[in-house]
Amino acid sequence: MRIVIKVGTSTLTHSTGRVNIRRITALCRVLSDLKNAGHELVLVSSGAIGMGVGKLSLPGRPSDMPTKQAAAAVGQCELMYTYDKLFGEYNHVVAQLLLTGSDVEDPERLHNIHNTLGRLLQLGALPIVNENDTVATQEIAVGDNDTLAAIVATAASADLLVLLSDIDGLYTADPHTHPDAQLIPVVEAVTPEIEVLAGCAGTKLGTGGMVTKLGAAKRCAAAGIDMIIANGADPEILYRLLDGESFGTLFKGGN
Repeated sequence: MRIVIKVGTSTLTHSTGRVNIRRITALCRVLSDLKNAGHELVLVSSGAIGMGVGKLSLPGRPSDMPTKQAAAAVGQCELMYTYDKLFGEYNHVVAQLLLTGSDVEDPERLHNIHNTLGRLLQLGALPIVNENDTVATQEIAVGDNDTLAAIVATAASADLLVLLSDIDGLYTADPHTHPDAQLIPVVEAVTPEIEVLAGCAGTKLGTGGMVTKLGAAKRCAAAGIDMIIANGADPEILYRLLDGESFGTLFKGGN
């Protein structure tokens, strides 16, 4: 299978913004094993700004654009250094792609992204994609990596998109405030009734939420790509998902 896996800031870092070494180490080990099994993988990784916050000892996620971009510039270095080191231990080569809204909205650039991803996968590399937060502004930003992951999944002609987050999937209500909320295992289509279930809050270091994930699901469905939202606390869940076990919420791709 050709699989795009997106990991959120909350999955990769502690609340301090510092890298969660145990989590990211486990993630790279599992992804390396899946590549060894013959799967083609693309990783869409958040975490640059979050890691920059920790590296620069900032009190929290900055609200002004210049400081966000500065944090991203520092954090992206640490993020890719960490990936290169960890994947290198399993003899896998990584490649970095930093994209902006202008890149994915321009048909010619998007075609180039498709070609580059395809060639990298043919060469056995593991592309790691993030939004180019260092230069992106509100006018040219994709805005969140859930949306970016869906765009990448489409550009890569993926079979499956997996969003690893700090939530188990889509619930009938907010499980933080409704203890009786039930996990929805399968969504055949993102209808207005499903969209009503989405909350808007992400983590204080991240930008996403259920709204952006449902938007990603709609984009994937239009391209005939299945999408799964699952909890990334234990990256080994990827083994079980690919073995056909039911975890999180599966959004069916359209025909």
